[in-house]
Amino acid sequence: MKRVITAQDVPAAGDLRVPVGSIVTPSACEVAAARGVRILEVPDDQISGVAPPNQTIAIGSDHGGFRLKEELKPVLESLGLQLRDVGVHEEKPADYPDIACQVAELVVSGAATRGIVIDGAGIGSCMAANKVPGIRAALCYDKASARNSREHNDSNVLTLGGRLLTGTQAEEVVRTWIATSFGGGRHQARVDKIMAIEQRYLKKGTL
Repeated sequence: MKRVITAQDVPAAGDLRVPVGSIVTPSACEVAAARGVRILEVPDDQISGVAPPNQTIAIGSDHGGFRLKEELKPVLESLGLQLRDVGVHEEKPADYPDIACQVAELVVSGAATRGIVIDGAGIGSCMAANKVPGIRAALCYDKASARNSREHNDSNVLTLGGRLLTGTQAEEVVRTWIATSFGGGRHQARVDKIMAIEQRYLKKGTL
């Protein structure tokens, strides 16, 4: 699968080496141009530290979820996953819809296999992420809801309430969500119906 290069991948200076055939988004090109960064295509064996999309998790939070995000990053890395952290990078006021959208877009583009978004309660981020076509975001609060969202609903974005869960509770949810596979079978037909609803309204362009 081709790697998708977004604005978040562009360094502050120097060159950005990307695999041959990568998809570079317009926003990445604009940021690179503004920073004077050259985007260079090179063979895969000349790039270190780049995980394939199926080993990559997009993660982001607003100020209400920042501390929990930082706590969970080492947990995800211990599972052998590479992170695409879209921010925030400090406990400074931010709007959760912006963060949720960035994470969701990385997932639907194929740059990440799944995404995690954390805000104060997790509710708003779930709503925002689910507005992006192709996303099935689930707000989970315990191991049972995490397992169900994956096994039954094939959720591809997890949202968490940074002010409602302890670090231990959130870690249990994340580990369960990552470890659980989609059950398929009768559940596939129902997920197909969810996606069919989305497609129906996309075609209409209005409610």
